[in-house]
Amino acid sequence: MPLGGDGRGLGYPRRVRLVIAKCSVDYVGRLSAHLPPATRLLMVKADGSVSIHADDRAYKPLNWMSPPCRLEEAPGVWRVVNKAGEELRITLEEIFQDTSYELGVDPGLRKDGVEAHLQELLAANPTTLGEGYSLVRREYMTAIGPVDLLCRDANSGAVAVEVKRRGEIDGVEQLTRYLELMNRDPLLAPVTGVFAAQEIKPQARVLATDRGIRCVVVDYDKLRGIERDELTLF
Repeated sequence: MPLGGDGRGLGYPRRVRLVIAKCSVDYVGRLSAHLPPATRLLMVKADGSVSIHADDRAYKPLNWMSPPCRLEEAPGVWRVVNKAGEELRITLEEIFQDTSYELGVDPGLRKDGVEAHLQELLAANPTTLGEGYSLVRREYMTAIGPVDLLCRDANSGAVAVEVKRRGEIDGVEQLTRYLELMNRDPLLAPVTGVFAAQEIKPQARVLATDRGIRCVVVDYDKLRGIERDELTLF
């Protein structure tokens, strides 16, 4: 079952597949890892990713393979291989459930009024994010949704900016996915990331720093003051 290349939209399968099975998992690549036999949830998502979940750790999988990759199924074993040749080998001892669902197009997160206005203000004042920054485009579209701001830094490097009112881990994860896709584009790469918010939670800051994403705390009231000053200029 190859993931991709069916000619529909992004080339990904339309349905999300959920399999509950007793399985062991081996990762073969730059590192090696082994999960002993246990009952787990296997998820094949419409974006082409394959992930293995236990009944803990909130949203984070035990192991996963990001797209593009291919899933090869044989009796009792799945091989998930990415373009670098790294492999997830899932040995299935017993399958309890195997279902697929068509979720349709997700509208994405909708920003509240403050968050949308904050994005607008930062677009008008990109140097708030960094010295020498300039705006390329608002709502830069990727295959999985729009990046809030695409900027250039003082060295003309591309910068993807995710804007939140309150910066939490899910926002960092969202920006990470955008960066992964954008860095595949030779016309943009290398693309760095900025996570901008009025408040950034400590856990989100740690995760962002670990992934090379710079955090910027912005003062909404100060930015509104700049806007008011510009509106009263003669």
